Amino acid sequence: MNYQATKQAKTNTQPRFLHWRFIIVSGVVILVFIGLAARAAFIQVISPDQLIEQGDNRTLRTRTSAVHRGMITDRNGEELAVSVPVQAVWADPKIVREKDALKDKRRWHALAEVLGEDADKVMHEVADDKRRFVYIQRQVTPAMAEYVDKLDIPGVYLRRESRRYYPTGEVSAQLIGFTNIDDVGIEGIERLFEERLNGTPDTRRIRRDGKGRQVEILAEHQGEQSKDLHLTIDQRVQALAYKEIKKAIQVYDAAAASAVVVDVHTGEILAMVNGPSFNPNNRQGVTAHRIRNRAITDAFEPGSVIKPVAVLSALEFGTADVTTVIDTSPGWMRLGGAIVKDSHNYGKLTLGGIIKHSSNMGTSKLALSVPKAHLIDMFYEMGLVGDTGTNLIGESSGIFHDRSRWSQHELASLSFGYNLTVTPLQLARMYSIIGNGGIKRPLSIIKGPIPAGERVLSEKSARAVTQMMEHVLDDDGTAPKARVAGYRVAGKTGTSRKAIAGGYGEEYVNLFAGIAPVSNPQIAVVVLIDEPGGDLYYGGDTAAPVFSEIMSGALQLLNIAPDDKPVSSLIAMHGGTHHDS
Repeated sequence: MNYQATKQAKTNTQPRFLHWRFIIVSGVVILVFIGLAARAAFIQVISPDQLIEQGDNRTLRTRTSAVHRGMITDRNGEELAVSVPVQAVWADPKIVREKDALKDKRRWHALAEVLGEDADKVMHEVADDKRRFVYIQRQVTPAMAEYVDKLDIPGVYLRRESRRYYPTGEVSAQLIGFTNIDDVGIEGIERLFEERLNGTPDTRRIRRDGKGRQVEILAEHQGEQSKDLHLTIDQRVQALAYKEIKKAIQVYDAAAASAVVVDVHTGEILAMVNGPSFNPNNRQGVTAHRIRNRAITDAFEPGSVIKPVAVLSALEFGTADVTTVIDTSPGWMRLGGAIVKDSHNYGKLTLGGIIKHSSNMGTSKLALSVPKAHLIDMFYEMGLVGDTGTNLIGESSGIFHDRSRWSQHELASLSFGYNLTVTPLQLARMYSIIGNGGIKRPLSIIKGPIPAGERVLSEKSARAVTQMMEHVLDDDGTAPKARVAGYRVAGKTGTSRKAIAGGYGEEYVNLFAGIAPVSNPQIAVVVLIDEPGGDLYYGGDTAAPVFSEIMSGALQLLNIAPDDKPVSSLIAMHGGTHHDS
């Protein structure tokens, strides 16, 4: 009886249990479909960008073509900066882990040894499999790259890139500058013309299938080709000038030296050198002061090298002519509370005598003979204030306080090179203007069309001062050591103390600036010797001999005809035979 009742109860409850289980399962299935539908709606309608982005990340790629940096050459096509093919060693940490490549420590130690790296450091960097790209070392030589390739370490690869090489080394280092490891210019010409030299690569956006094959080109962009750069520099003159200033630093125990050579008719810079220099192909341990292009960045009080400006000012205004005589007796005078004096009492001097003997008294009286505005304007006209036109990075404009009130002593000091600072390049521009007969042009470092000139001096005044400066090289002048065999040379010495806080120190700056040949000036040369450490500390003893060597070599390299003696005399000097016609 009880058995029958229990059986009947089970029979009555089973359908109800099945019914509830069906409802639960059905509800779960419905909820799943609702969730899927909601998710699909959210992804496709509300926020589709994420899914599209993920798909694009898997299938879209941007391909770029290799662009090699343009060459830098001198005016004659000699290479000053070129790009050479090298390779970078890199690793994919994910592949390294998947292939279990770190177990073969022998290969990793061999890799580190050839690259000069620490093996443990290299292995630690490639152990992070969350990264997909790690540089091990860049710009390795072809021989090193070949060795790395033969090691055949899973996950370690080679990648093509280029490295900048400077064939002239330290000779043109500060002017040309250099690039960083990514081949981007960071100093000098390399930085100034970065966009022109680097160009932009061609780009192509493509879509790939699951096997990595290109299936569609979505967009293409034509890049801009890199361009070569032709400088006005003549590397033959550059090398000569650098050799001479490097030697001068050693001979005169100087802190530094600079030289600039300029074509007076075009304003083209033929040479710009500095010492001490550095090797741009190996800059390890190079200090900042060696990298600085001192010829354009360092400004000094020029001293007597500026004295022709006072003479030109008087000639142009009309308060003096070539026959004028200035009485410099007794060799000193008081202006306000200060004294202007010469090293000797030169008595009465012509304008040429004032330049020849470098008389402070003479230039002071000439400067004070003209209106202040005229004198100040002459410094602007001679290119001694502002930039020179090269647009070189780091170029100093010097210091010139163009104030409304000037004392007589300040104007007098200005006439013999104090109360202003200039760079060697600004001085080169001044002397190129004189050499070009009074025509002023911006200086240029890039070969191109010659800019139009502006007359700032009468040709008569420019030629007169040139002939006056020729006598500076006489036996009783201040710079007989600046002479050049076979050529007539005009120039001026400059010796000034370096300014320090509260006055002037015991260190000197020595200068010599000049032009040649006097009969038909072609080039201007400026030499600066900074802080000579020996017994010789006058420009006529240090800068003048260096000027002579640079000017002599440059005139010969540029095939400029001698003008100091008749041709027959020059032939006889060299043992040649001359027949009278």
